[in-house]
Parts: sequence; structure tokens; C-alpha cells
Amino acid sequence: MTSNGHRTSDIVIVGAGVMGASIAFHLAQRKAGRILIVDKDHVGHGGSGRSSALVRMHYSFPPELQLALISLRMFERWQELVGTSSLFYKTGFVRIVHPGEGDLLRRNVEMQQALGVNVSLISREELRALCPDWRVDDIELAAYEPDSGYGDGAAVASDFLARARELGVAYSPRTRATSFKVSKGRIRGVQTDQGEILAPLVVCASGPWTRPLIAAAGYDLPIENEYHQVAILKNAPLMRGGGCACIDSVTETYFRPDGADKFLVGDFYGKRPTDPDDFPQRASAESLEEMIERACGRIPELENAEVVRGVTGVYDMTPDCRPLLGAIPGIEGLHVCAGFSGMGFKISPAIGVVMAELLLDGVARTVEIQPFAPGRFAAGKPIKAEFEYVND
Repeated sequence: MTSNGHRTSDIVIVGAGVMGASIAFHLAQRKAGRILIVDKDHVGHGGSGRSSALVRMHYSFPPELQLALISLRMFERWQELVGTSSLFYKTGFVRIVHPGEGDLLRRNVEMQQALGVNVSLISREELRALCPDWRVDDIELAAYEPDSGYGDGAAVASDFLARARELGVAYSPRTRATSFKVSKGRIRGVQTDQGEILAPLVVCASGPWTRPLIAAAGYDLPIENEYHQVAILKNAPLMRGGGCACIDSVTETYFRPDGADKFLVGDFYGKRPTDPDDFPQRASAESLEEMIERACGRIPELENAEVVRGVTGVYDMTPDCRPLLGAIPGIEGLHVCAGFSGMGFKISPAIGVVMAELLLDGVARTVEIQPFAPGRFAAGKPIKAEFEYVND
């Protein structure tokens, strides 16, 4: 709709990745009024389309675990939820920690089981039987989730948005938000390169583009952008399929099958700072080789695997590596949903639920998200889990 020559909406969402699309869908389900989602490109073309898309429940902070478990249930009934076939692949998931962190692993698994996760501790022998391609001599215990696996970030964003549009959500691709309109401590709308949009509620879900937008409105979020590379390999001739998805603190890599004949390997750490509009689109052969070499410490047959391609992307990192969810202090009506630090895909369905509750009810009831408040660092309250690993 337009008013006095300006486009108007009840809620504007900036960013059409898995987060923005999930929020739009859940708001539309609740008939929240006129909802508009804008994106500088097209749905899922940012970090969502480059995501490794692990689905796992293993967290050391209970609210993250709860978000992941709710999301898993949505992935499992995807057809019912959005009307399209699921691209969730249930491979199982294994968490390997440093040898000195076995007690932390036990305590986290106990916490996860108490909250309803299907997870168990398995021995070296059980892990060897589960994943015969892996070298496991250095492992005493690991955590195993049979219900977890991986998905498809671009498809999830697209499916959420398609269903949201069927429910009445408006969508403006190729529309870059350039600033937020703020007056007297309240959001008034969004300025874009296609004109102004007036709205009393705005959600900034624009990943690595979030910090400068919010900063221009008067509040600085501690988000740093980090460059990452992932290798896609063709299975080596003697590999038996690769086994489960895994996060391995010993090799500082994560990995998973990629279809029936390929394998994905990613790194724990990246390079900062990075411009999300200007970063290498081709992965460095040297960096991929070094990362694959570390992963070979766990899966020796990867030494004989052919590199099919590399994938690059940008993470929006926070100091405690956990997201920023909620109202921006001092700017009524402006909310943020960013800073997922490379781990957002697996919780994106539930993020839409809790953000819709926050916007419409004033508080998230499904999961307590107050610890993720954007002002927690300024208040000296970063998140620290009780049984956190060194490289959690």
C-alpha cells in the first residue's frame, strides 16, 4: 500500500535468507497484517545459499539446544509445514571433543537428554562400527545423535518465502536497504535504493550487512565478518560413504556426506575482517589442502579424494559466537536477528517462531531468548555456558 506517495507496511523484514524468510512465514501464519520482506539480491543468495547446513542438537547452552530441537521437528515434517518435499538428510551426527573435555561432554549430553534430545554417549568401538572410514584410536567417548544430519540453506529460505507469499507476504528482491528512518527514538521505516517504506516495526535480518545499517541508526552491534572456505570432495574409491556428520575439535574441522558420492569438509576458523560485498568467490587451493590434511587425521581415505570445488562465504560473528535477537536499545520498533556466527541454519525454523512471538506478543514464550538480547555486551553479560568447550 502507499500513503502520501510512500510505500507502507505493518512490518518490514530486511533480508530474505533463512532467518528473514522464516520470520515472514511465522508472522504470516499468525495473520500479523501487512508484511514486506526486502532483499538486496534474491531469496537465499547470501549466506544461506553458501551454508554447510548441518542439523545437530549438540549445544552447551540450553536455549540454543531448545531452538535446534524445535527446528529439527519442523525439518522432519517439512511437507506438512510448507507444502514442499523435504531436503533434510538424516545421516546421524557425532560430536568429538578434546580428550581433556570428556567430563564436559558427559554433562552436556545429560543436559541434552533431560531436554528431550535423542543423544547418547558412545565408545570408541561403537564409533568405529558406526563410521568405519574414521580413525578413532584417540577417542574414548563421543556424543551420537541418530536423528540429525544436514539440509539445504537456499531451499529452506525459498520454501519459507514461497509459503509466506501464499499467505500474503509481499516480497521485493533487488531492493537494498540503505538506512533506517528513525525519529524521536522510534523506527519510522526503511530507506531503500528503490524508495522509502514506512513501517512501525522493522526486523534487520541481514547477516553480515547488519552492523553498518544498525550503526547508522545510532547503535553499534559487536558483529565482525569472517571469511570461510569449504571443500567439496568426490568420495575416494575405498570410502564406504563417509558415515555421519561430525564436528571434531581434535582436527578443528567439521564434515558430512554430500549426497551419495561426495563429502564436505569445513574449518573452525576464518579470516577477519571481510567485506561481504567483496570477498574471494574462489577458494584458495592452499587453504583447502591444509584443511583437508587436518580432516585426514580423522578420515585417512580423504587423502585419495578428488576436490570437486570450493565454496566461500562470510559469517557474521559476535564476541560469544551466539546470535543477537531482539529490540535495539533506544530505538523502539527496531529489532535485530543476526550474528549467528556460522551456526544459524539449524535453528532458523524456530527463530521464526520466537521472533514472531517477540514482535506480536512482546515476549518469546516458546524459548527464552532474553540471554541473546542485542545489548548484552554493552551490559557486560556475554553468554557463557556452564559446560562450554574450549572451541564451542
